Amino acid sequence: MAEKRKDSRGRILRDGENQMKDGRYRYQYMDGRGKRCAVYSWKLVETDRTPPGKRDDISLREKIKQIDRDVEDGIKAAANNKITLNDMFDLYMAGKYELKDSTRSNYLYMYKNYVSDEIGRKKVASIKYSDVKAFYNSLISEKGFKPNSMEIINTILHPVFTLAVRDGYIRSNPTDGVMAEIKKSHNWEKPKRHALTEQEQEAFIDFISNSDIYKHWLPLFTVFLGTGCRVGEIIGLRWQDLDFESRTISINHNLIYRVYRQQGEKCEMHITTPKTSAGCRTIPMLDEVRRALLQEKRQQMQRGHNETEIDGYSSFIFTNREGYVHNPQTINRAIKRIYTAYNEQEKARAKQEHREPILIRHFSVHNLRHTFCTRFCENETNIKVIQEIMGHSDISTTMNIYAEATESKKKESFENLQGKIKICWSDKESRSGIAGAVFLYLNFISIFISI
Repeated sequence: MAEKRKDSRGRILRDGENQMKDGRYRYQYMDGRGKRCAVYSWKLVETDRTPPGKRDDISLREKIKQIDRDVEDGIKAAANNKITLNDMFDLYMAGKYELKDSTRSNYLYMYKNYVSDEIGRKKVASIKYSDVKAFYNSLISEKGFKPNSMEIINTILHPVFTLAVRDGYIRSNPTDGVMAEIKKSHNWEKPKRHALTEQEQEAFIDFISNSDIYKHWLPLFTVFLGTGCRVGEIIGLRWQDLDFESRTISINHNLIYRVYRQQGEKCEMHITTPKTSAGCRTIPMLDEVRRALLQEKRQQMQRGHNETEIDGYSSFIFTNREGYVHNPQTINRAIKRIYTAYNEQEKARAKQEHREPILIRHFSVHNLRHTFCTRFCENETNIKVIQEIMGHSDISTTMNIYAEATESKKKESFENLQGKIKICWSDKESRSGIAGAVFLYLNFISIFISI
């Protein structure tokens, strides 16, 4: 019978285990593909101490348990598990054929600039929950990331690790639950997009209508507030998307200002189809919207039509002073100039008239869509109709806005109800009722005492 091999401390070594000349322990085994692999540790068992000056690590026996468990669960180990997060990301992106160019461009930019040189070079199998959490916290503290940016990073990394789980590189997804903990620890709540109040909306439109400087923006903002379309849908509208006879607007594409993330390349306009089928829809044309569009048509007949062509699309409705299509940044800058000018004028007038000014809060072009949806919800009870007009793929989005919009209307309705329905005694009846009750109570007390 062959003599059992022992380590320097006289402990019997198992099959595949041996102690090297420098004192390290080694375990050799064959992986699932028949390739010889090895793991090392300065400790044989967990209770051993790491020699002074050596890197602390789990014991060899603990590593062997992990290997056995990985083999049993079909998890790739050792040599087969050297794939890095960067490798896994490339593999994931290669299989995402359905991603739109704008989304792909954004994913590549965010990953390249914030992930690839940080945890991207690490082996997927070595990345733990605590590593992901520490990485996310570093983006917040060092890079100044806000909730929306963090959501994008997590949206990229979570499916990459999910692919690694499904391909057998890791047992569980280390990003699971990280964002929930980050939000809780930073007391984050997703910022709500506010709608303009009726006063703000009226003040905004009236100021533009009476301004020689900003009046040319009126048709565009009328269409925003009268359709609830996304900014890319409106700046991409073409004359052939309108049917003045049936008074409808066909939404079938977006015009996006896509930034090419490669160094040296410029931002460019591109046409893309809606992300979901719900994005393709037909919107009825309100009278105000129809007048605004006809006004824009008359103006273009005087100054010349928009001859811009983008990805085969042409005859765009809205044009800037250079004869090119608008981009969202330009519209946002115009909005800020307009409400700033209005607020300054309103403050001066309010001071002269000894009253509180009616100011317009900061808002962007996206708030105009939310404003239309809020006004729509305040006047329409059919949730499915609202969902279809807004192009919401998820009805919960519609429901959330509807609930928020109708909350103020409920309060207003109850205020109007005040004193209009008989639900209690009049003051006279109340007083006589109270007097009667007091009389009965005293009567009852005197009877009780006499007993």
